[in-house]
Amino acid sequence: MGEILSGETGNVDVFLDSTLDSVDDAENLVLKAAEEVGFGDDDLHKIGMAVRETVVNAVVHGNRYNSRKRVHLQVLKGDDRITITVADEGNGFEPRSVPDPLAEENLLQQSGRGILLIRAFVDDYQMQRMAPAGTEVKLVKYLRHE
Repeated sequence: MGEILSGETGNVDVFLDSTLDSVDDAENLVLKAAEEVGFGDDDLHKIGMAVRETVVNAVVHGNRYNSRKRVHLQVLKGDDRITITVADEGNGFEPRSVPDPLAEENLLQQSGRGILLIRAFVDDYQMQRMAPAGTEVKLVKYLRHE
C-alpha cells in the first residue's frame, strides 16, 4: 500500500500505488470507516462496489498502471454520511465522451459500465478534471436511519 497521511480521526488520507492490489486496499479502508459510521451490510456492499469501480478506473484508465503515478484516496466520516474522494494523476477525460452503456450497440461490450454502477450505488456522484492533470471523483453515501 502507499503512504498514509493521516488516520488519527478515523478519516483516511492515503496515496495508493497504481496497481490492482490497491483496489482491495482502498475497499478495506473505506469499509472500515463506513462500518464505524454505522452502515449496514446492504449499504456496505454498495459502498464497496462503488469504491472498487472508482479505484479500478483510476488505476487502469487514469494512471494506466504507471508506477510513477499514484491514486489519492480520502475518506471523511460524518454523523450521517461517508464522503469518499478518489483522484488519479492521468490525462483526464471528458465524461460526456463515455458511450452510453445501455445503448444497444454497447450492451455486449466488456467494459464501460463502471460509472453507471457507481452512480447506482451512491447517493451523490461528482467527477471533475483537475489541473494540471488527473480526474477526481467524489462519492457520498448517506446513512439511512430505519
